[in-house]
Amino acid sequence: MHKHPATVAATALALTLALAACSNGGAEDPTAESAAGPTVSHIHGLGLDPADQRLYVATHEGVYTPDAHGEPELVGDSKDDFMGFTVAGDRTFYAGGHPTSGGNKGLIRSTDAGRTWTSLSLTGESDFHALEFAHGTIYGYDSTNGLVRTTEDGASWKDGARLQALDIAVSPADRGVVVATTEEGVARSSDGGKTFAQGQRPVLAFLSWSTKTALYGIDLSGGLHRSADGGTTWTKVSDVPGGRPQALTAVAAEHVLAATGTGVFESKDGGRTFEERLAVTSSGGH
Repeated sequence: MHKHPATVAATALALTLALAACSNGGAEDPTAESAAGPTVSHIHGLGLDPADQRLYVATHEGVYTPDAHGEPELVGDSKDDFMGFTVAGDRTFYAGGHPTSGGNKGLIRSTDAGRTWTSLSLTGESDFHALEFAHGTIYGYDSTNGLVRTTEDGASWKDGARLQALDIAVSPADRGVVVATTEEGVARSSDGGKTFAQGQRPVLAFLSWSTKTALYGIDLSGGLHRSADGGTTWTKVSDVPGGRPQALTAVAAEHVLAATGTGVFESKDGGRTFEERLAVTSSGGH
């Protein structure tokens, strides 16, 4: 269906604003504390630890997990800004972000389910807004430098394409196929992120690719879309509760996690229905 130019322009502008909001690495108010405990906002990443299927939520104010009552509980003692959060294996997470004092974390890793973190590389240099672990390789979108970068050992990086993107996802079937969300739409690379074709609609905010035929994307209004052919064609599945999205993770072909302005939601039927896993407070951006 043809979109009116004004609609395309408005959508591109909204994504531009999202990109700008995500670039803010300065200090903000910490997680609000109330009698009931912390209130989570500014979510940057979601994942389930395959060791025990526990939910982890990376935010502007630390990494949280639901406690026995479903309330957010801080993991470890860091209230740094965690971005580009991804689960790589049992108790093993990668992330980027910003210390509370400012600056960029580069690439960091936890091997104890987020309780402690070790700096691996690019400290102070790179702000990874998106990270994916696939095929024994870490794929990152370095927003500071506008670069797609890859590493196998967490230390030596190969620079790929330069582009303005909000998120990336990697084909679980082909290490060379990478997709990115841009102002024009979903851009595709067939050479591991070295080059990208021009983005094609729909314009999406976040992507996650769990199996060959299950590439998910969420648009700026919270509409969940699925592609069975690697992003060539898309079908809208549903609207995630809460409107504007903050994060998206496809755990399996039918198992999806999404964060919006009102909560973290989980679907086990391919995104047709969602249940709230964690309540959040609405916020103006990342």
